[in-house]
Amino acid sequence: MPTTLALRHVPFEDLGTLAPLLARRGHAVRYLEVPVTSLANVDPSEPDLLVVLGGPIGVYDTDLYPFLLPEIELIARRLHAGRPVLGICLGSQLIAAALGARVYAAGVKEIGWGEIALTPEGRASCLRHLAGTAVLHWHGDTFDLPDGAVLLASTHVCKNQAFSWGQAALALQFHAEAAGIALESWFVGHTAEIGATPGISVPHLRADTERFSAAVVTSGSACFSDWLMSQGL
Repeated sequence: MPTTLALRHVPFEDLGTLAPLLARRGHAVRYLEVPVTSLANVDPSEPDLLVVLGGPIGVYDTDLYPFLLPEIELIARRLHAGRPVLGICLGSQLIAAALGARVYAAGVKEIGWGEIALTPEGRASCLRHLAGTAVLHWHGDTFDLPDGAVLLASTHVCKNQAFSWGQAALALQFHAEAAGIALESWFVGHTAEIGATPGISVPHLRADTERFSAAVVTSGSACFSDWLMSQGL
């Protein structure tokens, strides 16, 4: 039975629609709650798949959240072992940091639903399934493209939206796993950020979630399924 370890930073930012897909593929899934769990005894090469999930903190906030340093080290060891890694939102930023790239405030919040623009490499990748599909964006940080990485997608707000590195790492700044009623927990958990961001409101986010969820469930599942198949998972 293949195994998946998901590094989670807040309870409501979970595997989302990726969870039933992994279940159908026979994966035994375990969450590790990074803020309250020591990583000292975690073997980064042991699980068949490592998923690094999102969260409302900055990779550079290591003074406030010292667990980020061993987490970045664990991810780096996993990457250099050539074992499959999927990073989502904060997870993509942590992968970038683990590869030595700079992560920093973008200067503007990108919150809400919108399409991504695929590069030629992106159109040849699993992200081709997301062409023309609105996905959820929820971040205020960005990163430089790591050395050796291949840019797969951009938006007008954020150039580096997705990249691959080597044969086994995929980093997505956006959320192709988030949809439907589960986002009601996000609207509660992120209420302060929503209230402080001009042009964003819970009713607007809720309406767009109802409008776009069905498509992203289908397209996102096809994207993740394609990538998992490429990894033999």
